[in-house]
This record gives sequence, structure tokens and C-alpha cells, in this order.
Amino acid sequence: MDKVEPMTLFGYEKLQAEVRDLKEVKRPEIVKAIEEALEHGDLKENAEYHAAKEAQRNIDNRLADLASILGCSRIVDPSELEHAKISFGSTVVMTDMDSDETVTYTIVGGCESNPDMGLISFASPLAKQLLGREEGDEVKVVLPGGAKEYEIEEVKYQEIVFECH
Repeated sequence: MDKVEPMTLFGYEKLQAEVRDLKEVKRPEIVKAIEEALEHGDLKENAEYHAAKEAQRNIDNRLADLASILGCSRIVDPSELEHAKISFGSTVVMTDMDSDETVTYTIVGGCESNPDMGLISFASPLAKQLLGREEGDEVKVVLPGGAKEYEIEEVKYQEIVFECH
């Protein structure tokens, strides 16, 4: 089975912009830095050369990672999905059954996640255990920090805000 990386149009465009920046701005800058460092002569003790070559390797590795992610990406419009059960793009309001604290998460693509804003990756341990659940379900989730029990109060679609303005 081929790996599919769901993401919104926002996430796809964000990754495309990063690829353009790396190819059109960052990589040419590094190539120029390597050329300038080569003019300094002896490569054995040429720190600028070695630093620039390492930066070039890092950029090339990131470009390969991005090509892989974009190659298996599938753009999903969460507003067109059913949200009676938790799925990609669902916003979930849950109550921690121990602390009575209410938490809200929206399930998004891996490249779009930002836990500080309540955006969690569909591949995260929490999201994997929530997918397919419904309002009123009580769910015990096992997380890296230990087990927690939640009651799912609401499952809905709302427009996803990816960045603070």
C-alpha cells in the first residue's frame, strides 16, 4: 500500500513555497559561498568551505524530504468531509475526565501541525486513537506522557486557522 500524506491546500502550498525558496534562494547562496571559500585555497583547514558544504548537504536532504512528502500528498478539503465521526479536519472538543479540563484539537496534516495552536497531526498518537470516534464517546488514550481518559463533547468542522495574524 502506498503511503498517502493528507494535507490541506494551505499545507501543500506551504511546502511548495519552501521548495521554491530552497531552490531559488538558499541553494544558489550556498553555491556562491562554496565558490568564494574555494578561492581561499587549502581545503583542509578551510572552515568556510566545510560549513558551506554541510549547509548544501542539509538543503539537498530537505529538498529530498519535501519531494517525498509532496510525491505522496493528497490535498483534502475538510469542509467537504462528513464530521459525524472524527476524521481529517475535524475539530474535537474533549473533557479530561480526571481534571475536568476542556481541550480542543483540530486534526491536520503532519506539515501543518502546531500543537500550541491546537493543530495536531493525523499521524500523532492522540489523533490515531481519536479517528472514527463520535460525540459522547469516552476514550482512554495512551500517550507518551501516560494514559488519559476523555469524554468527547463535540465533533465538528470549523474553518482551520493555521497561523496567528
